[in-house]
Amino acid sequence: MSEHVEMSAMDDAGIWTDAEPLECCAVVPEAPNTVTFSFVAPSGAMFRYLPGQFLTLELPVPGGPLWRTYTISSSPSRPLGITITVKAQDGSLGTRWMLDKLKPGMKIKAMGPAGVFTLPPKERKKYLFISAGSGITPTLSMTTYLYDRGTDIDVCFVSCARRPSEIIARNRLENMAARVPGLKLHFIVSEEDPYQVWTGYRGRLNQIMLGLMASDYLEREVYCCGPESFMTAVREMLIGLGYDMDRYHQESFAAPAETADEVPETDDLIPDKTASAQLHFARSGVTAQCTEADTVLGVARRAGIVIPSGCTFGVCGTCKTRKLKGEVHMVHNGGISEDDVAAGYILACCSKPIGEVEVEV
Repeated sequence: MSEHVEMSAMDDAGIWTDAEPLECCAVVPEAPNTVTFSFVAPSGAMFRYLPGQFLTLELPVPGGPLWRTYTISSSPSRPLGITITVKAQDGSLGTRWMLDKLKPGMKIKAMGPAGVFTLPPKERKKYLFISAGSGITPTLSMTTYLYDRGTDIDVCFVSCARRPSEIIARNRLENMAARVPGLKLHFIVSEEDPYQVWTGYRGRLNQIMLGLMASDYLEREVYCCGPESFMTAVREMLIGLGYDMDRYHQESFAAPAETADEVPETDDLIPDKTASAQLHFARSGVTAQCTEADTVLGVARRAGIVIPSGCTFGVCGTCKTRKLKGEVHMVHNGGISEDDVAAGYILACCSKPIGEVEVEV
């Protein structure tokens, strides 16, 4: 009887709209300066949104209210509540107020949900989710949604953080991955926690790591979220691997887009295999015709010019040479320093000429 009454109440509750405030019902620490806030509708209404969308909250900070946008970290498949996971950055006002002042029972005004960084509603695809820091929140929502749908989930989930202790929702993700074979988790950290053992990936996400994590990345739909510099590096990495960028989707946690017209266009340099290029090897006195899809090392070999090389994947740095003129598209995997790049050096194995280029060899 009580179950029937409860279900009837849910049926009568309706769908939450932003005319009603949100009531905080739980505050859960996730990582240093990172907290998940859970909300319910005081009326008992349920929440309807798409995985990956965001809310805009009115935060009553001293000196006047602030409006701040946060991605929803819960899944629409669990409609009785809604959560956001926030990380306070240096100098943040709104998020710091939330961490210090927002407690269960308090009500705040919200607008939304909104946003176009979402999954197709019914399509079953192979996904590659890539995130850094608090950029994990939309892909966390998407993964939970796919898990709850009960379909044959096929997700490669890659999350980057400074330390293992700063990986957001790690336990939640591992609990889901332990129950479905199609969810594969990969965490990358730049440094270890003191006195803790870390056996996962270290450093920056690169092409080699990606190949080990998801050898079928060319078949996957990519969703990426994180700082602008991180997403730029991911795009360059995928372009260098020949990925179809029409299947790439990204969301900046600094400025999420409400409509498709607000999604910023990227000005990435994409080598065109049908475009001609020219390489001049200054010391050898040889000029060779090629395409923008050819590497400097490959063109040199065809012309009979020896450039010492090792890995041919931008790791070892053996093929470092000086570029004298022109522009190349280079995506390396740690084999060259920023100082060397600034000084005009390139790695021949992973540099592709754009137009006319002259190198020292």
